Amino acid sequence: MSAARLDDIDRKILAELQADGRMTNVELARRVGISAPPCLRRVRALEESGFIRGYHADVDPRELGLEVQVFAMVRLKSQSERDLSAFEGQARSWPLVRECHMLNGEIDFILKCVSPDLPTFQRFLTESLTAADNVASVKTSLVIRCAKDEPAIPFEIVDARVNEG
Repeated sequence: MSAARLDDIDRKILAELQADGRMTNVELARRVGISAPPCLRRVRALEESGFIRGYHADVDPRELGLEVQVFAMVRLKSQSERDLSAFEGQARSWPLVRECHMLNGEIDFILKCVSPDLPTFQRFLTESLTAADNVASVKTSLVIRCAKDEPAIPFEIVDARVNEG
């Protein structure tokens, strides 16, 4: 099932669940304008086809004492596929790393990290990240504040593209 093959109801279901993944199937069906049984079948099909990857609570890291957020820009010595995959595996194993993205250009990876404090992040930086095999350099930027943190898909753009095609 590709994005182009989703109909208006499927896109509405995705948009509604993205806004509130805890609503009941009955409420979801009401919001998208169909009855509950076909709504549940559609949700299950969207899950099975990979459009819905999971359901998560939006937990505030600062409320749990993770006061520090840092972006680390990592340059590797070698960009062979084996070395890139090895670094990705390491990044997945580090609890402070919450996101890892491979980039095109001067920087190979950007990592989004959280930490309870600067000394904890500094230990991770010196003992794990910069000490990792194949890491040539790391530049870090401490987040001062976040103006936007919107993990949701912009359905207004998706709908506009579908309607153009």
